[in-house]
Amino acid sequence: MEEVKVRCCIVGGGPAGMMLGFLLGRAGIDVAVLEKHGDFLRDFRGDTVHPSTLEIMYQLGILDEFLQRPHQKVERIAAQIGEASVSVADFTHLPTQAKFIAFMPQWDFLNFLAEHAEKYPNFKLHMQNEAVDLIQEDGVVTGVRARSPQGELIIHSDLLVGTDGRRSVVREKANLKVMDKGAPMDVVWMRISRATTDPPQSLGRIDRGHMLAMIYRGDYWQCAFVIPKGTAEQLKSRGIEKFREELASLVPFFRDRVTELKSWDDTSLLTVKVDRLETWCKPGLICIGDAAHAMSPIGGVGINLAVQDAVAAANILAVPLADGAPSLSVLQQVQRRREFPTRVTQWVQVLAQNRIISRVLAADKPLQVPSILKLMQRWPILQRIPARAIGLGARREHVRTPESRRPQKSAVANGGAST
Repeated sequence: MEEVKVRCCIVGGGPAGMMLGFLLGRAGIDVAVLEKHGDFLRDFRGDTVHPSTLEIMYQLGILDEFLQRPHQKVERIAAQIGEASVSVADFTHLPTQAKFIAFMPQWDFLNFLAEHAEKYPNFKLHMQNEAVDLIQEDGVVTGVRARSPQGELIIHSDLLVGTDGRRSVVREKANLKVMDKGAPMDVVWMRISRATTDPPQSLGRIDRGHMLAMIYRGDYWQCAFVIPKGTAEQLKSRGIEKFREELASLVPFFRDRVTELKSWDDTSLLTVKVDRLETWCKPGLICIGDAAHAMSPIGGVGINLAVQDAVAAANILAVPLADGAPSLSVLQQVQRRREFPTRVTQWVQVLAQNRIISRVLAADKPLQVPSILKLMQRWPILQRIPARAIGLGARREHVRTPESRRPQKSAVANGGAST
């Protein structure tokens, strides 16, 4: 058994955890991040890096380096509804340095943050360490127990931050109450190779009873096939051949490639949840990101809302952490700061689920382009409204934590990301 003492321990090496760890380490706070896997390589994770997140990278002085990593730049979003193609959002007018969405595999995004965070001597990333229980004394969370191939790790901390996703062990062990907002759908993820004759940008395909999002990945499409909630087994019972035929009917240029899906093992099911904690914190502990609020994949906002949470948390917590354990009232400031954008985003997602997605999935006749989208085609300036809502969101955060003057690790000493 190994025991460690740090100012802040973060459970979960996702976007919220890695960004918060980076910002706190950069500010000179001793911080440890626990990630239960041995690397960040998980397919079909959110990977839409929005202009709000790219702006954070710019404020940190690392945007140009970040954009050197392989990615696809999307300045406009289009969709095909029935036989009609429509433009939905135009990001080129946003008041940001990067006026586009960057589609980048989440593991590349997280590796990039890890590489930069590990330049700071205050930051430590513990891979293959899975949190299993909290350490509590007199109602105050004082640390976490984790297990790894090397044995048990106990981390004592002035603050524990749960960023371990929608199935958060931290929020479960802390007995934090979850409010389920409901979701009428699940998503089947898959890959289909891309031909040179395919369209050059990400697309949405919508037709009676069917919705498919196609994310352009260079040499393949990452596809999200939307199904009614709880119907995955029914879909599978019809057989993979029937599923391939549905895909080919929805996207005709896939017809010569759907056989790449040889079995259901070539797909991955995302059980969609929309929920949030009633209270995000208790003495010694706070949850942010998906651990505090699971988001629907609508709009691809999950990563970016988590990053905004991390920036706000760092802004509020860095100074108190420098002196010891933040008070409960300080932790509550983080929830007050980030609960409003969470509520707004989830309200929009639930509205879209109930008013649009449920109706599309239940439709049994050809769909017509909604009047609002027709208006957007006639007046393209209106496409800036959804672009701002998706690309920037509500209550955009700015980096206000200073960079510590303590020397950084050299590139040789650092040895790159722990993956």
